[in-house]
Amino acid sequence: DSKLLQFIQEKVDKLIHFYDHIIGGEVILKLDKASDMKNKIVQIIIQIPGNDLMAKEQCRTFEEATDLCVETLSRQIKRHKEKLRGA
Repeated sequence: DSKLLQFIQEKVDKLIHFYDHIIGGEVILKLDKASDMKNKIVQIIIQIPGNDLMAKEQCRTFEEATDLCVETLSRQIKRHKEKLRGA
């Protein structure tokens, strides 16, 4: 669905506001047939210099899971930046 892809792209692009040295990223969407309600899985992997950051969430909708992944990744990016400042 193009609306879903556009939504995910906009959310992931916001991560650049937290850290401008992002090299690339990968988004994986899966359906879990074993689960009835929360069967949408989103996994986002962000490549940054010297490290890869990953978040994976399972929710009722891809949009909800994407929001949670982006929140998790933004926290990881902030922690990574704090480590760089302290080093």
